[in-house]
Amino acid sequence: MKKETISTEQLLSLLLSRDENGFNYLYDNYSGALYGVIFRIVRYEVEANEVMQDVFVKIWNSITSYDAKKATLYTWMLNIARNSAIDRLKSKSFQNDLKNQSIPDFVNDNAALSTEQVHEFHEVQKGVNSLRDDYKILINKAYFGGLTQEEISEELGIPLGTVKTRTRAALSELKNILKDFKFIILFFLIK
Repeated sequence: MKKETISTEQLLSLLLSRDENGFNYLYDNYSGALYGVIFRIVRYEVEANEVMQDVFVKIWNSITSYDAKKATLYTWMLNIARNSAIDRLKSKSFQNDLKNQSIPDFVNDNAALSTEQVHEFHEVQKGVNSLRDDYKILINKAYFGGLTQEEISEELGIPLGTVKTRTRAALSELKNILKDFKFIILFFLIK
């Protein structure tokens, strides 16, 4: 049985009209990619599942705030997932749970992604890998590591202003590298 494919505009219309079919399609087609981002940050299956649930509730409840002029729907959802995972990572309850857990409950990093999502991920990863080393480190720590600019500054021992300037330059360069690719570069919402 072939999976039904709908356009982003159709999906957005379904979500804005609060159609449950839109939510189901969203979950079926994007949960793997969003879970992958969340898991790379929190690294625990139980926590990642909780954040995942929160992310879909946030998407559902705040879909009216989505602005297509600022980012693609996919990018907007990835930012919600990333920020939610970082918030969970920094929460007191998560820190307390870490103290009580002896063995990490890791899952396979290769969450079920669609062919298109795998292609998009590989294109972004190729772009990141083509950046000069100091840019690559910043993007990897911010996106894959879930670190804030302040944390990156402390970890690398470089001034916060330098981290901010290099991150902007790295994202600009990455945007140029991916300009022929069909989606807009992820906008990192660093706290």
